[in-house]
Amino acid sequence: MTAMFSQEDLKKIREAVQAAEPRTRGEIVPMVVPSSARYRDASHRAGLALALLVLTVLLTADYGWTGWGWSRHEAGWIVMAVGLAYAAGQWLGSFPACIRLMVSRARMAAKVRLRAERAFYEHGLHRTREGTGVLIMVSLLERQVQVLADRAIDERVAPGTWDRLVQDLIKGITDGRPTEALCRAIAQCGDLLAQHFPAREGDNPDELADELIQEK
Repeated sequence: MTAMFSQEDLKKIREAVQAAEPRTRGEIVPMVVPSSARYRDASHRAGLALALLVLTVLLTADYGWTGWGWSRHEAGWIVMAVGLAYAAGQWLGSFPACIRLMVSRARMAAKVRLRAERAFYEHGLHRTREGTGVLIMVSLLERQVQVLADRAIDERVAPGTWDRLVQDLIKGITDGRPTEALCRAIAQCGDLLAQHFPAREGDNPDELADELIQEK
């Protein structure tokens, strides 16, 4: 998180929000989280997978393959090897790449959606005067983006409208350009909101903070 966004990056993101919001009555809140869930079962699954693999290899080894074989007298070594393999698999299962391998994309998408819904209320996006808050949340482990808009926006903007913004943002992050991609997504969001909720002269308060929200 800290390495991804420098102070200069944070300034650019804040300025992108400040440039987009004066044109609309909407409130845009960018947010980045390291992950949307803990996925503890991924470690267990990785441990079981590696333990079963080691057990299969040991039980099928024969003299023709390795020059030595297992007998009932070596059962203790088999148990120890399988136990170590399970522990190693659990450790590997704590790494993001392994978690993404062990957890389905559908489940991760559901977790990201739930995390975004919780953040929407935690950070007060539901309290805007006209129901025009928009959360752009990036969940790094899942490599997914969730755009969540309040009721007034949902009534006028079809859900599929955000798909291009989401895909462009994901691509930018994957390509190593997270700040540029996030600033562009904020600008696109501002353009869309300006069409449906243009600013009123003299009556367009800044209701939410413009900073990028970064959570551990």
